[in-house]
Amino acid sequence: MPESGAQMTRALVLSAHPCPESFSQALHAKVVETLEGRGWEVDDCDLYAEGFQPVLTEAERRAYHDEPENIEPVRDYVERVQAADALVMVFPVWNFGYPAMLKGFLDRVFLPGVSFKLVDGKVKPNLTHIRKLAAVTTYGGTRLRAMLVGDPPRKCVTRAVWHVCRPSRMRYLALYDMNRATDSARRSFLNKVSFEMRGL
Repeated sequence: MPESGAQMTRALVLSAHPCPESFSQALHAKVVETLEGRGWEVDDCDLYAEGFQPVLTEAERRAYHDEPENIEPVRDYVERVQAADALVMVFPVWNFGYPAMLKGFLDRVFLPGVSFKLVDGKVKPNLTHIRKLAAVTTYGGTRLRAMLVGDPPRKCVTRAVWHVCRPSRMRYLALYDMNRATDSARRSFLNKVSFEMRGL
């Protein structure tokens, strides 16, 4: 049941890790469990498990700006994004970027007329119904190493994705230095994720 006095929230949870035994998938499960425990309706989208095709084709690129026909190859995913009040992205950082699966989702689904409108050549946000945005991620390297290269995934979420949603609440939760993370550090991060999802 929804929390007392709270409206039902529908969250689209995007997960992007190919290995079900991974820590990223444990984080994904914790996010879903916590949000459902709050009484939220969760659309659990495991991109690998669903067999999402991340490659933007030549035909899709040529029709990229042709609204509304541009959504036809990914209509089901567009409708899931449009139905969401909250967006939670769970992914590992690889080579200081999104996994190709998640990047492909954004390339193919966050289209003109979906995530943004072009007005006089400028991007105008078009996902403003998404009031809550979060990312839950892990980095193999340290925070300092990520900062030295500009920490692109953090900026992509907190600037680019934020810009097309303009959410009232946003969280970027990252466990750095996963290559040396202890069991205790991983448990602590899982607890932090649960806490933050309860407050999202």
